[in-house]
Amino acid sequence: MSATLAELKGSYTLDAAHSQVGFIARHAVVTKVRGQFNDVTGTATIDGANPSASSLSVEIKTASIDTRSDGRDEHLRSADFFDVEKYPTITFVATGFAITDPETVEVTGDLTIKGVTKPVTVPFTYLGENGDPWGGQRIGFEGSVVVNRKDWDLTWNVAIETGGVLVSEKVTLEFEIAAVKQA
Repeated sequence: MSATLAELKGSYTLDAAHSQVGFIARHAVVTKVRGQFNDVTGTATIDGANPSASSLSVEIKTASIDTRSDGRDEHLRSADFFDVEKYPTITFVATGFAITDPETVEVTGDLTIKGVTKPVTVPFTYLGENGDPWGGQRIGFEGSVVVNRKDWDLTWNVAIETGGVLVSEKVTLEFEIAAVKQA
């Protein structure tokens, strides 16, 4: 039987093979570009009965960005955007948890990109808990939040001749998370 969000308790490790940390940005005003980071690690300690005792830490390798376009990915890795040589990681460290209903937890934390740290709150929907074929216990969450990329010094852009800019300031961060309970 799947535990409710309030019943969850334990230490978990992000299952990178079954998780996705991605983003959506408007491109050239009329379309969207979707991408993800392919190298993400994280750990969490969850106490649903006492959310303030919970913790979460995530690390993303910026060079693992993947938008399905080699040229665009190289540009995103450059100093115009993520500057992966100088800033090889993006981190998120939770500072607070609030269960807002039986299936939703709002996770507030410090998101650090390019050496700039800003608070972000992400509402996550709890998808449940289940055993896996290898004897482990897995939990799943999904969530998203809209941020302004300029808040993290991601300011590169080009004006479009017919109006607007090439890359939107607002970016949707999307999270599909699977984690495995540690013994």
